[in-house]
Formats: sequence, C-alpha cells, structure tokens
Amino acid sequence: MSSDKSAETSALAVMQAHLHALNALDEDGLAATLHFPHYRLVGVTLDCWPSQDQYLADFRVRAGGNWARTAWHSITVQRASDDKVHLAVRINRFDADDRLIADFNSLWVITHKNGKWAAQFRSSFAAA
Repeated sequence: MSSDKSAETSALAVMQAHLHALNALDEDGLAATLHFPHYRLVGVTLDCWPSQDQYLADFRVRAGGNWARTAWHSITVQRASDDKVHLAVRINRFDADDRLIADFNSLWVITHKNGKWAAQFRSSFAAA
C-alpha cells in the first residue's frame, strides 16, 4: 500500500470514528477525531474551537433541536499526501423519525499531526 493509500485509509477511519462518536454524543470520542484548535468555515464566517470544551454543545445548537443523527451520504478523497487528506463529504442530518432535515456538502481536511490522524479543518455549505 502506498503512503497516500495509507493516509486515505487513516482519514476514512477518522471520519467513521467521528460519525460514531457524534451520533453517540460521546464528547471524548468526538474530540479524539479532531485536532485543536479546530476550524470550520461556513459562508464567510470562520469558527475556531481552541479545545474540546464547547465543541459538542456548539454542534447541538448548530444542528438544531430536531437533530437525532448524522450520516455520511458520500465521502470522496480529493487529494492525499503522506500527512494530509482532503475529503469531499456530503452530509445528511435526520430527526428522530428518520426524516432528512439537512443535506449539504463539506470539505474536510484530515491531517497527521503530533502522531495522530484527525480533522484539522472543514469548510461547510451547511446553513449558517
């Protein structure tokens, strides 16, 4: 396996772990899939979480009171190197009745830093 393929495999594993922790509302598990500071660009607004302290609580507010779970509709590797992978991700959010409440695209940057693969940044087309 080339190093780029290994990086892709690692990045996809981060995404799977992120989704599992998010849907389980596992704050520590979710934080393990992110580098801090963590950045998110929505529209022209750049958000930054210096630590995990508010990350999950902020997500719950952004996702709305009807949110029950998230799913990856699709993930496509756009580019990979030994220590960075760009992923095009289509995200679906569902309510408790399994009705689609959000469908949007996002670009995730997964990096290998300090011995750990995790999400460093994302740019999202979610509603602000």
